[in-house]
Amino acid sequence: MRLDKFLKVSRLIKRRTVANEVSEKGRVLVNGTQAKPAKILKVGDKIRIESSKKPIEVEVLIIPTGNVSIQESSTLYKVLEGEN
Repeated sequence: MRLDKFLKVSRLIKRRTVANEVSEKGRVLVNGTQAKPAKILKVGDKIRIESSKKPIEVEVLIIPTGNVSIQESSTLYKVLEGEN
């Protein structure tokens, strides 16, 4: 799954267009490297989002095949650092 879609589906970022903008500005790192919105994610990847509020780092646990419910969205990743 693409990075921008994962950020939206997991509800780490509310809109895919915002996820694209944040990625294009270099504020999203995957495994320590700046990532473009089209970066394909796999289980175990670590995503760090440098936002103006608080940075957050998560590890991808599940790659969904489509949209997921709000209740399921938090099961897609594990928070390593940042917001809880």
